[in-house]
Amino acid sequence: MTISEILGNNQHSVFTAHPNESVGDVVTRLAENRIGALPVVDGAEVVGIFSERDIVYGIAKHGAAFLAKTVRETMTAPAITVSSDTAIMSGLSLMTKRRIRHLPVVEEGNLTGFVSIGDLVKHRIEKIEAEAAAMRDYIQMA
Repeated sequence: MTISEILGNNQHSVFTAHPNESVGDVVTRLAENRIGALPVVDGAEVVGIFSERDIVYGIAKHGAAFLAKTVRETMTAPAITVSSDTAIMSGLSLMTKRRIRHLPVVEEGNLTGFVSIGDLVKHRIEKIEAEAAAMRDYIQMA
């Protein structure tokens, strides 16, 4: 099971931020779309992640002035990325070890998707439930 399976089932657009955007504009986009993080893309390259955690740290350090800063000044960089052929369990392990909740999916230097820990856990649970149902059916047929 690889991340490509999740991307194949996920038809959502990937919202991104640009490094020169204001934090206030990006915070508004996060709120409007009810999402917790955005990959920060400069051209085709993923240069960082901007998340709720960055907002909390920024406001604690700079107060309301934080909203006028640029994403480049406040994002978490470099971004930790995976490819679509990364195993789901490897992605979950990476997220746990690095204490992150989002991974940009990059192929040949280009952003091709964005997955959250929730996406990976949901997919894993669905697979386990399907395997359990198949096992129950097999046992009942025997």
